[in-house]
Amino acid sequence: MTIKKKILKALAGEVLDTPPIWMMRQAGRYLPEYRETRAQAGDFLSLCYNSDLAAEVTLQPIRRYGFDAAILFADILLLPQALGADLWFVTGEGPRLSTINSTDELNLLKPVDEIHDTLRPVYETVRILSKELPEETTLIGFAGAPWTVATYMIAGRGTPDQKPAHDLKDNNILVFENLIEILTKATIKYLSAQIDAGAEVVKIFDSWAGSLKGDDFYKYAHEPTKKIVMELKAKYPTVPIIVFPRQAGDCYKGFLKSTGADCLAIDDSISSAWAAKYLQKDGCIQGNLNSSHMVSGGQNMIDEIETIVSDLSQGPHIFNLGHGITPEANPDNVALMIETIRNFKRS
Repeated sequence: MTIKKKILKALAGEVLDTPPIWMMRQAGRYLPEYRETRAQAGDFLSLCYNSDLAAEVTLQPIRRYGFDAAILFADILLLPQALGADLWFVTGEGPRLSTINSTDELNLLKPVDEIHDTLRPVYETVRILSKELPEETTLIGFAGAPWTVATYMIAGRGTPDQKPAHDLKDNNILVFENLIEILTKATIKYLSAQIDAGAEVVKIFDSWAGSLKGDDFYKYAHEPTKKIVMELKAKYPTVPIIVFPRQAGDCYKGFLKSTGADCLAIDDSISSAWAAKYLQKDGCIQGNLNSSHMVSGGQNMIDEIETIVSDLSQGPHIFNLGHGITPEANPDNVALMIETIRNFKRS
């Protein structure tokens, strides 16, 4: 069967004249239409669980910019909530959760099979999008990787260094590893349900992978991701998987091949030239413009975009940011980014 969608072509290993484009957090606070819809929903979690409104904000950047992919509007912390953790958001500060630091707290979590009771609205959002997206636009589902989700569940919030999670790992390895195992199983079920609902690609976000060093990176970033990929590939062999062990540095090397995923997303702490030399030989690379350019714009942004496109032009590449777009971003800079990529002529 001939593949028509640009992102699916890149994920299948095809080298395209112009890389397909999407952005992490492309449906978000930098867009006035998003802010209006969020106000209509009442609060962030209400927006996530309102299937019609979540589909609407997912579609907004597609209408405005014509990205090659839409990513489901949701949040990585919906999964711990589905497992029974309390979850709420503090304005200006971010998420808060009930904590997991002991066997008793771990035992309060629901069985993995029960997550769907809470997450059904998310699956309904996927179903709506699979019908309403333009036929050329790929639908991406996602989940947080077990380590990253665990850092929030252990600390009860985001932290700058993930110290509470490292402390639990060092002081109560049984609870820590049981939590990682629960999250691994739950993530497989969550992503499977998204695929069943119509997601064409899924992405695993390990936002805090870079805080794991040496053996710990292998055991708690690499191995859970590999297990998730293997299980999904066994059930859905044709569905591509993107992995993102952010700030992995040298540990990016070999990660794509050894986990069995189809695409390695990279952050902006490494250069596109380095990625082309050491990573792209294993398959598709996604990235990696610094998201600050979406705020500042100008010639520096154009030059960096052209460098990335040129550096990664010899292998399969999906253009993206190295991190999610920030609320301060100028929507006009997003339009300029897309125009620059699609008009760039490689020498």
